[in-house]
Amino acid sequence: MDETNPDWVPTLHMGHSEILTSNSDRHRRRTQQRAAVGAQVGQTEDQHHSHLAKEAVGQSCVGQVEAELATANVENLDLTVRHTEATRQTKDCVCCEQSRAEVNRLLEENRKLQSQLKKTELNEHFLKDDTEKVRYYTGLPCFAILLAVFDNVKAFLPASQKLSHFQMLLLTLMRLRLDLPVQHLCDLFNVSHKTLSSVFTDTIDVLYARLGALVHWPERHCLQATMPPQFIEIFGKRVAIIVDCFEICTERPSNLKAHAQTYSQYKGTHTMKYLVGITPLGAISFISKGWGGSASDRHITENCGILQRLLPGDVVLADRGFAIRNPVGMMCAEVKIPAYTKGFCQLDARDIEDKRAIAHLRIHVERVIGTLRNKFKMLHTTMPIRLLLPCEGEDVTLLDKIVKVCCVLVNMCPSVVVKPGTTETCSC
Repeated sequence: MDETNPDWVPTLHMGHSEILTSNSDRHRRRTQQRAAVGAQVGQTEDQHHSHLAKEAVGQSCVGQVEAELATANVENLDLTVRHTEATRQTKDCVCCEQSRAEVNRLLEENRKLQSQLKKTELNEHFLKDDTEKVRYYTGLPCFAILLAVFDNVKAFLPASQKLSHFQMLLLTLMRLRLDLPVQHLCDLFNVSHKTLSSVFTDTIDVLYARLGALVHWPERHCLQATMPPQFIEIFGKRVAIIVDCFEICTERPSNLKAHAQTYSQYKGTHTMKYLVGITPLGAISFISKGWGGSASDRHITENCGILQRLLPGDVVLADRGFAIRNPVGMMCAEVKIPAYTKGFCQLDARDIEDKRAIAHLRIHVERVIGTLRNKFKMLHTTMPIRLLLPCEGEDVTLLDKIVKVCCVLVNMCPSVVVKPGTTETCSC
């Protein structure tokens, strides 16, 4: 009976010793249990019915309360929605007003910035309503004349991706007028060196072709109708032209023949020589092609074509260097040159008066040449050799075109010889 031994197994009282109950006791207990369960179920049902009744009453009250609360909530919600809507609309109106004010401010600022930008860009707006700028940058007297030139040539200018037609004209005039360095012009117009060179050449070609006719020899009746009084007093109405030559420096040619032809003894350097003729009013009426600096004034006069324009009885005023009495005489015209003093001890009174008169009137051509060179400073610079080569398919050089275009532009400016209003004008 060692119960602590792990192998212990009980061996006593292994069966059931309980006394089984009888069927009657079992039936009685079952009946009592059923009665108790029925009573408990009835009580539970009564409690449940009572609870349901209470719940029904409560639900009706709650429903009424909930309905009232719902009505109140709807009214409060409606008021809240209305208040929210009014607040939102007020906020929207304020935001709209602020937005409109900001948009208007930005539009005004944009307009001002655009106006400032237009004033700094090199285009029509840069020169419009500013005569001083027009005179400085182009050499022309006013913006109206500049527009007239532009209207005459714009249809013939080639298209450019970088520049407008007006900018092409302005670039060309600025280079002629101010002789700005090429790199500086490239930076101003935001173009490459190649584009600038191409634009300048194309524009000069168009100006030469379209405006070259403005350097023309007027008819005799036009000259006589516009003859200034100082010319009439001395020569009557016979003066047709006043001539002189000017030279433009060039680079030294590598070709020996060209080297000899372009070297000028007078300037001591290599030049191209041009004969220019003006009317008594001071308008340039003739400009020759370029000749090498070694050519004499007589040689240029005889071969440039000016003699063929003279009419019988015309008077030509020239400097002493123009030994052209015979060539001019062949055209039945007359050349007036100041008298030589070399070899004479004293000139008589008449020769002195004639000399003074001729010198006084002939000086006008030098004033015009001075205006031409001073107004267009490019004519003061040393021209590269490539400008002396004939243009493709033409017998003139690019320098010849440049000089003639400058003469045309000078003719568009007021005369430096005669003040406006002192002489009659001719319709031709």
